[in-house]
Amino acid sequence: MSAMKDKFHDLYALIEADDEANSYFYALPDYVQEQIETRSDGVNSFASLKDYAENLLRGDD
Repeated sequence: MSAMKDKFHDLYALIEADDEANSYFYALPDYVQEQIETRSDGVNSFASLKDYAENLLRGDD
């Protein structure tokens, strides 16, 4: 079950409660995970996690 619209306290609460978000986060490159962790308070839903990760990955070109 995806909690795409659910809000969590922070990144860590999100990936603990949502298996899909957890799998997505740990599939990201290490440097992207590290960047997201520095702003973990701002990542409170699967949608915000995906948006942030995609923005970081877009900077790879």
